[in-house]
Amino acid sequence: MEMVALVALTLLLGALVVLVAFAVGKRKEELREEAEQTSEFAAEVNVTKSVAAKKQKQDKQQRSRKDKPSQHNFSHPLLAASLKGHSGNVTCLDFSSNGKYLASCADDRTVRIWSTKDFLEREHKCMRANVDLDHATLVRFSPDSKAFITWLANGDTIRVFKMSRKEDGSMSFKGAAEDFPPKHKACILNIGIAETGTFIMSASSDTNINIWDLKGELLASINTNQMTNSYAAVSPCGRFVASCGFTPDVKVWEVCFGKTGEFKEVARAFELKGHSAGVHAFAFSNDSQRMLTVSKDGTWKLWNTNVEYKKQQDPYLLRTVPCKSSEGSRAALSPDGRVAAISDGCNVTMYSASTGQQEELLLGVHSEEITDLRFDVSGRFLACSGDKAIRVFHNAPGYRAAISDMRDMLKKAQNEAMKQRLHQQITDAQNALDAVLAAPVQ
Repeated sequence: MEMVALVALTLLLGALVVLVAFAVGKRKEELREEAEQTSEFAAEVNVTKSVAAKKQKQDKQQRSRKDKPSQHNFSHPLLAASLKGHSGNVTCLDFSSNGKYLASCADDRTVRIWSTKDFLEREHKCMRANVDLDHATLVRFSPDSKAFITWLANGDTIRVFKMSRKEDGSMSFKGAAEDFPPKHKACILNIGIAETGTFIMSASSDTNINIWDLKGELLASINTNQMTNSYAAVSPCGRFVASCGFTPDVKVWEVCFGKTGEFKEVARAFELKGHSAGVHAFAFSNDSQRMLTVSKDGTWKLWNTNVEYKKQQDPYLLRTVPCKSSEGSRAALSPDGRVAAISDGCNVTMYSASTGQQEELLLGVHSEEITDLRFDVSGRFLACSGDKAIRVFHNAPGYRAAISDMRDMLKKAQNEAMKQRLHQQITDAQNALDAVLAAPVQ
């Protein structure tokens, strides 16, 4: 009996072991299946997240492309080049006195140097000078074209950069060890270097103009007494500094130096009086014997400034011409004084300086207000800046004016040699004008 009970107990224990083993195996299988399902679900989630992230990135890129302003397109028969190297708005430009370079600065922390010989090429390469920890709002070449000065937006001061040629032919730019000491209290309007290499000028929007030596020592300060300044510049001859502003006149001073080069004084030279409202801007001819002014009164005026001002002789008003202008308008006078250019917002108008007749109306040159306007030293080109581009135009009115003047001279010529020379010059100028007008529209 005991034996039977023992066998039954053994069988019962065996059955229990089998049941436990079966249950454990089944649970392991369930856990494995759950793990596989979890893994598959996680993979599906990751794929879904990846697809969603990729789509979100694509949508963001598409929105970015849509939000990014499109490049302003402009074309005109006289457009020689559009220089588009800057990634920020161009605030100032300047031609070197040797005629080889155009410098431009922008709020992208760079100054770019363009070769004028590339203006008529398809590609417009440039050299870049970085403005460390700041950006330049103004740039001006030195008289020898081997350096340039800039006005620093955040530093409120002048920094000098020297240009040097490397062995591989590229250009390097090195900023001076020290910037000029900050002296202005108001927003800066313009800077300039005298062609004589004797002084640097900086002018602010209050009534202050500072005269510096080339090392950053302050030589003199001028109070223009014009309530506010709107523009100031150094004359191309390097003798004068002029300013205009709230009052309806332009004031001109001579910066005087001794025979041995020492600074003497800043003396009042003459004034241009005739406008009935404040003057926006002005410009000199290359020999400083003509000046162009544009005013709030809706006119531009041309002046003969080749006078003996030390004998109290006043400049002569040559011409008054109605025009459109606005706050921020700029004026440019071709080096030979034959062509006047006035900006008004995004537009530029070119006039014959000898007749006052409108020659060219350039509408919508830039998408934003024009910030600078000037002729190159040869008078072949007129350049302006406004947005991220620089537009360079052929000076067709200059060719026409030169041809007209030479034909008048031909009528008065007395000897045959003079007549032949004028005939050849007229032919050359006409051929140049025909080539400009026949060029493909940019």
